[in-house]
Amino acid sequence: MEAGVQTEQNTNELLPATLIGPIDSFMLIVRVEYGLSENTQLAYRRDLQDMAEDLARRELVSSYQQVTGEHLANHLAWLRREQEMASTSIIRHLSSIRVFFRYLEASGMIQSNPTEVLLRPTRWRNLPGVLSPKQVVSLINSACPENQLRKGLPLWMRDRAILEAMYACGLRATEACTLKLAWLDLELGMVRIRGKGGNQRLVPIGAPARSAIAQYLESCRPALCKTTGTDSDIVFLSRTGRELDRIALWQMIRRRAKLAGLRHVHPHMLRHSFATHLLSGGADLRVVQELLGHADISTTQIYTHVDASRLKQIHTSFHPRA
Repeated sequence: MEAGVQTEQNTNELLPATLIGPIDSFMLIVRVEYGLSENTQLAYRRDLQDMAEDLARRELVSSYQQVTGEHLANHLAWLRREQEMASTSIIRHLSSIRVFFRYLEASGMIQSNPTEVLLRPTRWRNLPGVLSPKQVVSLINSACPENQLRKGLPLWMRDRAILEAMYACGLRATEACTLKLAWLDLELGMVRIRGKGGNQRLVPIGAPARSAIAQYLESCRPALCKTTGTDSDIVFLSRTGRELDRIALWQMIRRRAKLAGLRHVHPHMLRHSFATHLLSGGADLRVVQELLGHADISTTQIYTHVDASRLKQIHTSFHPRA
């Protein structure tokens, strides 16, 4: 963490105060008034610093009052051409810039908003990577006593509980790492999840996931708590008894995928598979939207493009001239 802070400080020192000062002021507003998650705040900061560094490096402007739509359009083109940034990331980057310049205009720091002339880049939607139901089973079954990766603590129980929970509930990596005991109701078969922006949703937990979590809570988690001498309120703990971080989660899933004979598996793939398998089984798109915690249904609709077999089946079954 200290290294990250030092890097940000060094970056700030390279930028003129007229460029970095407004960003600092904006981030204070974002942190205090918007109630956005820490990851979203970091994304805003990173996007805006990339913009300021690009403008300063080419010595285009010394203040945001001088920024034009052409400057920003060239910056987005630089991200695409030189940084090889994906179109989805550029769209997020542009969104950060738009919000920032609206803030500058509302605060009287600029007279006109240069982002108003920018066109939204075409969004090339990449279909999410999805595991088949058999591959999900293989991944989950890789967490077993025979595949105990470390001597001593039965961490395979924790790994299996995490994999079951992420697939059963469509959890993001951060949501799995920050899940609290008070949010679990195994008897009722429900879990309360705190997602992006602090939004909460209720999601059912299937029987296999409930069983795996119960086994972990009874036979593994108490031993993890003993390593620190404290009882954390977080469900899934590291081997040192602390909150599991996203990097450790990613590494665990990669190891388990290798044992299952699978390649290129990442935590979000379990969430993609959760949504795709629900839709292919006949679930309503609005219900899947609620389970995933998407604010906009257009975000959920990407999963309707993944399984064309069900569309063909429906067409064959119901179209009069199929």
